[in-house]
Amino acid sequence: MDSLKEEKNLEESLYERALKVLPGGISRNVIFRQPHPHYVASAHGCYVEDVNGITRIDFVNNIASLVHGHAHPAIVKAVYEQLQKGTAYSMGTEAEIRHAETLCHRVPGFEKIRFMNSGTEAVMSLIKASRAYTGKHKIAKAEGAYHGSYDFAEVSESASPDNWGPVEQPNSVPHVRNTPPSVLDEVIVFPYNDVERTLAILDRHADEIACVLIDPVPHRIGMIRATDEFVEAVYDWTRKHNTLMAFDEVVCFRINYEGAQALYRVKPDLTALGKLIGGGFPVGALTGKAEIMDVLNPLQTPLRFSLSGTFSANPITMTAGRVAVEMFDKQAVDKVNHLAQEAKEQLMQAAKIAGIPLSVAGAGSMMKMHFRETLPSNYRECYEDANHKKTVNTFLDFMYDHGIILVYSNSCFFSTVMKQEHIDKLSETALEGFKFIKPLLNV
Repeated sequence: MDSLKEEKNLEESLYERALKVLPGGISRNVIFRQPHPHYVASAHGCYVEDVNGITRIDFVNNIASLVHGHAHPAIVKAVYEQLQKGTAYSMGTEAEIRHAETLCHRVPGFEKIRFMNSGTEAVMSLIKASRAYTGKHKIAKAEGAYHGSYDFAEVSESASPDNWGPVEQPNSVPHVRNTPPSVLDEVIVFPYNDVERTLAILDRHADEIACVLIDPVPHRIGMIRATDEFVEAVYDWTRKHNTLMAFDEVVCFRINYEGAQALYRVKPDLTALGKLIGGGFPVGALTGKAEIMDVLNPLQTPLRFSLSGTFSANPITMTAGRVAVEMFDKQAVDKVNHLAQEAKEQLMQAAKIAGIPLSVAGAGSMMKMHFRETLPSNYRECYEDANHKKTVNTFLDFMYDHGIILVYSNSCFFSTVMKQEHIDKLSETALEGFKFIKPLLNV
């Protein structure tokens, strides 16, 4: 008993210290838990050990950014070698060129690339590049889609039944209090995967839209894949109206060797990247057609879009990212995607045994559980009220208490270091978790 009390006091004391210097005691809302966050002591492979010495299997992998798990030896070795040479300079490095070559050789649509420090910066730069290239200023995005913490990108990411308006013309809803009305005026919101309504909305603003931004497997829209029909319809519309089609693959680049865009017949003009391509370090990138990317080219006069960043393309991130991408070859992609598919099947079987409704969305090495019989197809269908969120949180807490860390959205991001034994542990624990929450589902 005394030992357990000491363990509790350790995390409580850390949180008490954190509250004095950090708003809410945290720097990322995604780690917040009641009564306090949990604190890591170390992590290796797919295991995380907290400060109390408890080890859990990590299916979060820092929100999809650690495709090879924690502290992969090859990445650690490469970073250590670079670390001794310096971490950042006001000069170019071969590390930046090598990483750019690796990515551009991998994906046909990546003709040129510019690195930055986060997925938010990547989307921000994508929007600005679209404006600079097309001469237009508005953007269009899907209701409910998360594209980082940039005013324009986050419009309507948290829309609710109280404010989202008619589906035929969704409102542009602010995410942060007192977002300027002028920002909302510049963002056209459309219903995801709804071809007819989306095209009608885009038509009303055809002369103003610089880019239509799509996440092909949006985490916040239930991890439901954009249909071929929807992507092709948007692509065809952009060809007619001097508008760019842009993909946000910050998260979903991992689902295929050539990214999520490999799933479609048509390809985006610009793509925002992040997470995986940093090898565990902060990263973002904007890539796409050379003609469009050249709005960033300082050799052109006048320069249409000047962009710098103190830590952009720093050699630590570039080295770690290149090694991570090189290791994520076709064989590694196939392996981790197969494990994710096996997990989906085992979880569906566990739900059947437990007698609860379950459908599983996602693609490749991404997966999200929905406690419902059929998958939603858009943001409004997958919107969770307070009671449903409470059920999900109860399940997540159960899994955590029994050695499994899942994403706050009831999702998993698998890593290449995982094996069948980890999938078995996930489904076995989930079976007990499903039984635990069954009374809350009223089935």
